[in-house]
Amino acid sequence: MTYVTIEQCSKSFGKQAVLHHLDLSFEQGEFITLLGPSGCGKSTLLRIIAGLTTQDSGKLYIDGKEVTHTAPRDRQVGMVFQSYALFPNLTVTDNIAFGLKMKRLESKKIEREVAAIIELVGLPGKEKAFPRELSGGQQQRVALARSLVTKPKLLLLDEPLSALDAQIRKHLRKQLRDIQRSLNMTTVLVTHDQEEAMSVSDRIYLMNGGRIEQAGTPHDIYTRPRSPFVARFIGNYNVVSREELRRMLPSLADTGSLVESTASLYAIRPETLSEVPFEQGIALTGKVDHLSMLGNITRCEFITEGCRLYADHLHRTFEHAMIGETKTWYIDPKDVIPLYDDAA
Repeated sequence: MTYVTIEQCSKSFGKQAVLHHLDLSFEQGEFITLLGPSGCGKSTLLRIIAGLTTQDSGKLYIDGKEVTHTAPRDRQVGMVFQSYALFPNLTVTDNIAFGLKMKRLESKKIEREVAAIIELVGLPGKEKAFPRELSGGQQQRVALARSLVTKPKLLLLDEPLSALDAQIRKHLRKQLRDIQRSLNMTTVLVTHDQEEAMSVSDRIYLMNGGRIEQAGTPHDIYTRPRSPFVARFIGNYNVVSREELRRMLPSLADTGSLVESTASLYAIRPETLSEVPFEQGIALTGKVDHLSMLGNITRCEFITEGCRLYADHLHRTFEHAMIGETKTWYIDPKDVIPLYDDAA
């Protein structure tokens, strides 16, 4: 059963429309990510769900109850901000216990709940520390614990890891996902980081200009982008026009792929370009223009028929190439993906 429903949500600031009649739904226990570039409306949507911003039109339901005009404190929603927003003069224990004290729970129950959540987020031994005595990652876990301890129906995360360095981010997002699964808590994350979204989400809503460009599982969105925006934002696809494709791969027309499609643009994932010939592969020859090391990947930029393309390979499988060298790659016709309108 749908746990959170957003119907026809719109928002403008002055004459600037920020959200355009959005429809979204989340199942209980799902980890949802609102992904997109700066200014796409994802944080505004999160604040509307929290009740911190009022939408101009539309309705919002949480656990079967309409909360469109319900005050934030009555929505049973927890929120973790990018800035952590910890009380500097309170210890870890007192920061986490703050929401429970506002509910006027008896002290023994507060102690039990706080101790359990400190264990869950991996902060035993830090109970008496002040925020200034903690690392950024530890502060973020305190902020998370403070939201979780009140047992909200919905947990909202507004780019909570963006201020941390890469290694800590990777560790904390795994820990965050483990905690979310253990509690089976419906969670909505806002981020502009596609790797972060792909690694933690059950489903992703990819936003652009206040609209939903595409929604689906990380696998669906990565392997089958529907629009040029999605292809360029997720996975660094090569995006080429129909005519460019005909010039580069004239034999593709014989497969029926171009004949059956009405698309004017097509996407090709860099990692689908193979250096090794295979039965259904179509040859694509070009001149190497640039080489980049991207962690465990070598990215080769090459020019073919006036078009610049990217091919990605693991270092151990990549035959060393030289800038200026002419090389041949092979592509399966099914990996040439038609793209349609930018707006979903």
